Amino acid sequence: MEGISHVTFVVRDLDRMATFLCEGLGAEEVYDSLGRNFSTSREKFFVLGGVWIAAMEGEPLGERSYRHLAFKVSAQALPEFEQRLRALGVEIKPPRARVEGEGASLYFYDFDNHLFELHTGSLEERLARYRLAC
Repeated sequence: MEGISHVTFVVRDLDRMATFLCEGLGAEEVYDSLGRNFSTSREKFFVLGGVWIAAMEGEPLGERSYRHLAFKVSAQALPEFEQRLRALGVEIKPPRARVEGEGASLYFYDFDNHLFELHTGSLEERLARYRLAC
């Protein structure tokens, strides 16, 4: 196992997802099938934080859940991301309860009910904090 290859989201509107990912989160669009579908439908590829994200046209999630994709960001960058996302009309969720020292998070939905998180902490920091609570 080498790691995660890519993450795919099924979305109703590829251009709207491109705006969300590029303008809202700073992704770079690197591919658009433009009718030359090599997969099951039209798709676009993006790179965000070194992660390959694929978006494919289709019927998105019917309901929301806590399943989500989280990206690591600095605490200083979190307010800027929130401002950019709000400017796009993205729904920001209220923060969940946290113990001090596990980092801060910004949870938000894209336009197709996918939940994302921007998180300032690391796995090591969270495990260390949880060990203190035991």
